[in-house]
Amino acid sequence: MQEKGTISIHTENIFPIIKKFLYSDNEIFLRELVSNAVDATQKVKRLATLGQYAGELGDLTVEVSFDKEKKTITIADKGLGMTAEEIKKYINQIAFSGATEFVEKFKDAKDANEIIGKFGLGFYSAFMVAHRVDIHSLSYQEGAEPAKWTCDGSTSFEISQGDRTERGTEIVLHINEESEEFLDKWKLQEILDKYCKFLPIPIKFETKTENVEDGKDEEGKPTYKSVEVDNIINTTEPIWTKAPSDLKDEDYLAFYKELYPMSEDPLFWIHLNVDYPFNLTGVLYFPKVKNEFELQRNKIKLFSRQVFITDEVKDIVPEFLMLLHGVIDSPDIPLNVSRSFLQADGNVKKINSYITKKVADKLAELFKKDRASYESKWNDIGLFVKYGMVSEDKFYDKGKDFALLKNTKDEYFTIAEYQEKVKATQTDKDDQTIFLYSTDPEKQDTFIQSANAKDYDVLVLDSPIDSHFINNLEQKLEKTSLKRVDADVADKLIKKEDSTSNVLTEEQSKTVKEVFEKAIANQSYAVEVEGLSPDELPVTITMEEFMRRMKDMAQTGGGMGFYGAMPDNYKVAINGNHKIIDKILKAEGEEEKTRLAKQAFDLAKLSQGMLSGKDLTEFVKRSVDLI
Repeated sequence: MQEKGTISIHTENIFPIIKKFLYSDNEIFLRELVSNAVDATQKVKRLATLGQYAGELGDLTVEVSFDKEKKTITIADKGLGMTAEEIKKYINQIAFSGATEFVEKFKDAKDANEIIGKFGLGFYSAFMVAHRVDIHSLSYQEGAEPAKWTCDGSTSFEISQGDRTERGTEIVLHINEESEEFLDKWKLQEILDKYCKFLPIPIKFETKTENVEDGKDEEGKPTYKSVEVDNIINTTEPIWTKAPSDLKDEDYLAFYKELYPMSEDPLFWIHLNVDYPFNLTGVLYFPKVKNEFELQRNKIKLFSRQVFITDEVKDIVPEFLMLLHGVIDSPDIPLNVSRSFLQADGNVKKINSYITKKVADKLAELFKKDRASYESKWNDIGLFVKYGMVSEDKFYDKGKDFALLKNTKDEYFTIAEYQEKVKATQTDKDDQTIFLYSTDPEKQDTFIQSANAKDYDVLVLDSPIDSHFINNLEQKLEKTSLKRVDADVADKLIKKEDSTSNVLTEEQSKTVKEVFEKAIANQSYAVEVEGLSPDELPVTITMEEFMRRMKDMAQTGGGMGFYGAMPDNYKVAINGNHKIIDKILKAEGEEEKTRLAKQAFDLAKLSQGMLSGKDLTEFVKRSVDLI
């Protein structure tokens, strides 16, 4: 048997196109060829199960090897194998049946994943790294003759009698000069670990040394010897392929460590398993993230039938769950996909909705089952929940029942519980319920104490997502607004009918305002003299709620960048009813008045950590003089 021929396509330039457009992703040749070998092996197992193959299956391990001197990489399986006719059909004809259309459609392609997998081109990814490819194959069929196919990357091929004696296929890649980096044990190991770590058929690559017990010494202690064993690079039955009832917590934790060796244990996990209206399995883990939520993305790995595809799962997993870790496997997502395909595919949208629902159901279950444990994890879980509520209305509807608000006393409330708690004391004269919050309890302690003195409660909202979450709550909750505790003095944050009157005359108020404006000498601070409780501080510096919030959102990339660039403007509230103000009015000479006013203003700045450098030095000297 000897035959030469031309692959049936109407263009000579198909291989240069494959090489050119797939070059940036050339390592996926190994994924494609190993996946094909695994597929052929699974098919022969299936035929044996159906009684259509009566021979011995034997060892079904797929083997990857390389020879640095001969410059070859070999992928060998003991699967179905092919006859010469089948090679002609599957390699020469089917793979190129749409070749002309392929060339037209993809000559401008930018992404390798737009090309591979279309028109059965997976096998031809071999030519990204090889100048010649040989196939040695023997079909499982009784009486089949071994066949050999050779192609040098042009459209010419040669088929001849092969010499393979074992069922299966061996593909030998003769590596081209530009791709000799792949003739390296560690490089190949790295690619196999990346793409083939969980394939369902054992994959051998080289050997490894293991220590095994070899008797006992005179003291009865075990002795060991080193032996060379096959290096099987994959786990053929990863946990997402098993039933949750067959798994223990230790199995989930061990798998997490396998995926993320350097990470802390996760908080909990969700096992996904659905077969209608699409197929999807997987395990998603809630990691400990706290506030570093930008650093944690791209930790979910997408597989198709246990073949790794990508860890960019943006269109499959809802945006807010990109912070989760773990694995999703769905045969309904094609092995080779482009971003535009993902965005348009109906199954992908259904999968997205399903994952959102499963996560919400799991959180609701944890909350109901053991609230104390849920509260102890809230600092870690809160980021996911708030992000989800802000970005998806459907998730908000479920999340409002298990989202928690924490106050400065470390007490936790659901949104409904908190509304009930503060309604009586924190409703203003316009019937608005006011939630007071702090973004930095240490720094804002003076304001928190002032609010607590009036029996007001203060929430802690200090995560990166909270500036958006606050806006979201105000949109969703009726007659409710949120104000940062240092946005004004307590009396003004929640305006009641019975406001305190100012004991100063109009003339005195004017004098006080002028003294403070002279002492501050800074246009960014707007001075107002107000009638506040004598127990309040003599001077309070605040930034009004809207401007503070916009600046907070600008810091977390909320599309408010121009607010972040605006200069800080503050309101300085002078408490006309405080005895220090009376002391300033009675002070002799303008200089003394200004000195006392400056001291009171600097005290207000000091209480908020706003006093530094030269101003702080002057304040300390002035304090010594006054004492």
